[in-house]
Parts: sequence; C-alpha cells; structure tokens
Amino acid sequence: MIRVNVFIKVEERNYPSVLEAAKELTAKSLKEAGCIAYDIFASATRKDVLMICETWSDEEALDAHTKTKHFIELVAKMEMHASMKIEKFEF
Repeated sequence: MIRVNVFIKVEERNYPSVLEAAKELTAKSLKEAGCIAYDIFASATRKDVLMICETWSDEEALDAHTKTKHFIELVAKMEMHASMKIEKFEF
C-alpha cells in the first residue's frame, strides 16, 4: 500500500476556497479504484495548515488517480491559493 500526505499551507483569506476544493477532491477520489482511504485534516495548532491523507492499494492506482480530470483541475485550483508539500510512503 501507498500513503501520501499532502501538507497545505494556506492564508486565511483563501482557506474556504482551498478547503472546498479539497473536500470535492476527497469525495471524488474515494470513488476511485484502489483508493483505500482519503481524508482532510485541519491542524489544531496552526490555522493556516491542512493535510490530505491518502492511502492507495498500489502505484498503478495512485498513478491513475493523478491523471483524472478532477485531480488535475482541483489540485491546480488549490495550488493557485496555497503551497503544498507531499510525502509518500510505501508500507
């Protein structure tokens, strides 16, 4: 399995639009083949940080995910208003 943690740093004025895009991405991604888990977390200590935590069955499922229309469009929308850092782990 593959775990992807995406840390999102967003200014307060952009927080609502970034969170909405992340929620839409989560809802659509959960329907994809190979998606085991996909969730959004808000930091309890930093109001400008969100994290998306994803679990995929394998590299093929993750690769297919990154090529979907909703992934491309929603990630681009989030990147316009926030900075993102990705950590990827296999387990």
